[in-house]
Amino acid sequence: MLRDVTLRDGLQLTGKVLPTERKVEIARTLLGLGVPELEIGSMARPDLVPPMANTMELVAALKPEELQHCWVWVATPRQVERAAAAGVRNFQYCLSVSDAHNQANIGRTAEDSVAAMPAAIRLAREAGGSIQLCLATAFSCPFDGPVDPRRVLAIAADPRTDGAADIVLADTLGQAHPAQVAALVEAVRTRTPQRRIVFHGHDTWGMGVANALAARAAGAAVVDGSLGGLGGCPFAPGASGNTSSEDLLFATRPDWFTPATLAAMVETTESLLAELGEPNRSRAAEGARSEATAFEWVVSGSA
Repeated sequence: MLRDVTLRDGLQLTGKVLPTERKVEIARTLLGLGVPELEIGSMARPDLVPPMANTMELVAALKPEELQHCWVWVATPRQVERAAAAGVRNFQYCLSVSDAHNQANIGRTAEDSVAAMPAAIRLAREAGGSIQLCLATAFSCPFDGPVDPRRVLAIAADPRTDGAADIVLADTLGQAHPAQVAALVEAVRTRTPQRRIVFHGHDTWGMGVANALAARAAGAAVVDGSLGGLGGCPFAPGASGNTSSEDLLFATRPDWFTPATLAAMVETTESLLAELGEPNRSRAAEGARSEATAFEWVVSGSA
């Protein structure tokens, strides 16, 4: 299953605040096309991540039934509380496995973030919501280098993180390779509490789709992607775009994904990226604009 993260991870490096109405339009377009889940924003400080400044306005504009499919990034119990008061019901509680990145991203140690998670879980449950444990830098850190898988497993198995419905394993820098991804997903699946596994990959080194397929084969139920491969972490030097949603869908072919769906998605992507002045990194979108017109996935017309 795909979760599209365009409206959070996709936008956060652009430096531009997309108007709330435009975010609503993109969210409803993706949900209407059949995308099962979206990541729509963040409770990060707007002075540090300006494109997330209108997340609460977006939440207010969406209907409760739409918000059931949407996730919002949080890093503290207070952020869970504020988001819940605004109507959020799906919370992605994020911390970095490496202390150096957690300090850069959140301003505290990984241990401090783990220690605060029980309160975040309690607040999410009181709101009738669901909470994910999201582990950034699960494979490598821009400051400390390779991350020991035992650190990932220790956090995933820590009693203080029990209660999360899902666990997100993030290849924040896109440096992982398929065998490495499969091994970590398998270890988390077999050696930590049973919960849905989400793989969040980046395509920095061209391994995005391959890593996502390896994660799925090892037991991940969800993979993250963004339109046109937009995105990256502002606190992780060297982190470029997410794996393209179009590429992931073209590779996995869920029942709801048809040539018409791809055509609509490509048009949405091209319009958004033109607004943002960002390049389109999707190979499927490039293929869809090719001249191989006998192939049903080719989109008529040109970008």
